[in-house]
Amino acid sequence: MSTKEKVLQKLKTNTDFVSGERLAQELQLSRTAIWKAIKELEKAGYQIEHHSTGYRYQASDVLDAAEIAAGIQQPLTIRVLDTSVSTMKDAQMAVLNGEEPPILVVADMQEAPRGRFNRPFFALEKAGIYMSILLKPDTQLHELPQYTVLMAVAVAQAIDTLAGVNTQIKWVNDIYLNGKKFVGILSEAMMDVEANSLKHVIIGMGINFSIPQEKFPAELQERATSLFANGEPTITRNQLIIEIWNRFFQLLEQKDLNYLSVYREKSFVLGKQVTFQQKSQPFTGKAVGISDTGELLVDLDGEITALSSGEISLSSIQ
Repeated sequence: MSTKEKVLQKLKTNTDFVSGERLAQELQLSRTAIWKAIKELEKAGYQIEHHSTGYRYQASDVLDAAEIAAGIQQPLTIRVLDTSVSTMKDAQMAVLNGEEPPILVVADMQEAPRGRFNRPFFALEKAGIYMSILLKPDTQLHELPQYTVLMAVAVAQAIDTLAGVNTQIKWVNDIYLNGKKFVGILSEAMMDVEANSLKHVIIGMGINFSIPQEKFPAELQERATSLFANGEPTITRNQLIIEIWNRFFQLLEQKDLNYLSVYREKSFVLGKQVTFQQKSQPFTGKAVGISDTGELLVDLDGEITALSSGEISLSSIQ
């Protein structure tokens, strides 16, 4: 553990001011080393209050692997990166390197963020949550959509609880706030070809956390937003990350489908006319339900079609 990390740990475990002299004595360091560590922490973004009696840690929105690990109830490996080309690719590399899941990769910035169908999405350093988790599933390939549905419920519930908002879900993997998208979720299967079985699942997501509304490109102003687009965040990214994964693992362990009722309640697609394509041919019908495996059920003139993947559009929102 570095000097900076030791000082941070001491400050976090004390609610009152801690003098530089006390820190130096307890850590067996010089006062100069303590002062330098404080400056390094502040440069990294940590909020530290200065007083004549010493230093006091204030809640800071700096991604912190130790804080996240301490808060998540499920044992897992956590990596926090300053930048990543793609956290999903980082998770893929972990598989190729023979690392054991579960592994959570979180980045402060994603250099080439991509969503569904390899589409780019807008990212801003220190204003979003870009993360992917590598799991070893106890499920079959046809049940993979359930992971995305379950993940969407965990994210929506975590945000609603901590931020006091009311999110909505657009099938299959987008979360909206006030009619605008601010979360996208991807799930990817890695197969054992010889055994023809599902070997790993990677779930990735991008959350627009505190991007100011005016920072979004003109073409996204009416379609995208962030959780705290018009004011100071009332929670930290670490707190939200912890809440999301605790809820996810709790839902995963329940082995029931209760989360589907939440998903259905939060869906703003059900009951509306949707358009989708199959084999390059467009279809329009009414979304009438979500199956127990996460498929969207669409009524096409009396015939029910189940969509397990792909994209839908609504006339009122794209």
